[in-house]
Amino acid sequence: MADRSSLKGWVLAALRELGGAGKIVEVCKIVWRDHRDELESSGDLFYTWQYDIRWAAQYLRDNSYLVPVQRRRDAPWVLSELGHKTDPDAATEAAGRR
Repeated sequence: MADRSSLKGWVLAALRELGGAGKIVEVCKIVWRDHRDELESSGDLFYTWQYDIRWAAQYLRDNSYLVPVQRRRDAPWVLSELGHKTDPDAATEAAGRR
């Protein structure tokens, strides 16, 4: 079952599909398209995932998978060099251990 840590890998995968950068709405559309069934069966996460995806992006920024946004809420999410290289499943597993 999907949980908050799943969102980290999903964000990385969505950003890759978008060419390495995207606005949150673009990322959320891809996550919904690709993981709708998992989200719908995830219990409470179904009701909070669009909030939790922001938390996931902050985790990815804090761990150098995404470039900093310099306090701009409207800035696109952008993969760092590490984010481009990292397997999305590995990011999810690493986050699950923390």
